[in-house]
Amino acid sequence: MTYLAKPTLHHPTLAKNRVGYTRRDYEGKMSTLCAGCGHDSISAAIIQACWELDIEPHRVAKLSGIGCSSKTPDYFLGNSHGFNTVHGRMPSVLTGAYLANRELIYLGVSGDGDSASIGLGQFAHLMRRGVNMTYIVENNGVYGLTKGQFSATADKGSKSKRGQVNVDAPIDLATLALVMGATFVARGFSGDKTQLIPLIRAALAHQGAAVIDVLSPCVAFNNHTGSTKSYDYLREHNEAVNRLDFWPPREEITVEYGEGEVTDVGQHDGSIVRLRKLHADYDPGDRIRAMSYIQEHAACGEVVTGLLYVDPEACDLHQQINTVDQPLNALGASDLCPGSAALENINASLR
Repeated sequence: MTYLAKPTLHHPTLAKNRVGYTRRDYEGKMSTLCAGCGHDSISAAIIQACWELDIEPHRVAKLSGIGCSSKTPDYFLGNSHGFNTVHGRMPSVLTGAYLANRELIYLGVSGDGDSASIGLGQFAHLMRRGVNMTYIVENNGVYGLTKGQFSATADKGSKSKRGQVNVDAPIDLATLALVMGATFVARGFSGDKTQLIPLIRAALAHQGAAVIDVLSPCVAFNNHTGSTKSYDYLREHNEAVNRLDFWPPREEITVEYGEGEVTDVGQHDGSIVRLRKLHADYDPGDRIRAMSYIQEHAACGEVVTGLLYVDPEACDLHQQINTVDQPLNALGASDLCPGSAALENINASLR
């Protein structure tokens, strides 16, 4: 019944966060995706993460491209800023918005077609520039809107619903993000929100380009025997390297763990990511090892999930190009165009 509007009234007993919002305040419209689509689970995880972080919805700018995944921003944070861009061009539009107003929290939602095919170049340059944003890829390995052709992330040897076998090598977006310089790289599974929600919380707090490649089965075209992006396959071949918890700066950390190695990673704003390692030899601070680890397990048919890499000392695009603290869209004409004398001084310094 996707044509029905959600009720605007909330039950008075609903729990509120520190800024006075209930979880319902972070929802959007009714989803029009297929029942059981993994993308809806990702939307629910984003809603929960933003509510737990006490983020005011109007401080978020959510941007997307084209595809099933790029429809999903309509289903969460209905009171935030939103922009649906051209196919594959979300990163450049988001970069422009971020340069103009650094005070918003930027969330980009894309898909495997939008990011790994037509938008591959834009994805790569966003990573290398260190734009301060959370980039969520809803990765199902097919073009759902055009009836289930293989996408660029489909694994070689995977079978389509009609029985065709993919003969092309896949693009691993997590590995590409690592190569291009992303400072927070994770992979999740839409069927495991216990792992996904803390990943989203940590990514939103990260200063720099944060990428989460979320494997999200397409129930219409890629959830059958022979698919490597189905619910059954991912549950059987999910190799989690860590489980994590996230604390904003103001919250006291009181959790205790039993057996297993525990690593605390402090971020620039004072928040802490606490990793409970399931693989004791895995180091999320080693970019080169992370790339090797992903490929080693992929060769065995395993999908590595968890926090793959984080650089707690990362800086973002504004720091790299040394812009002023005040958002550029708030500057006056005299600040933006200081006159010919200022230009002459700049030119003189370059002679």
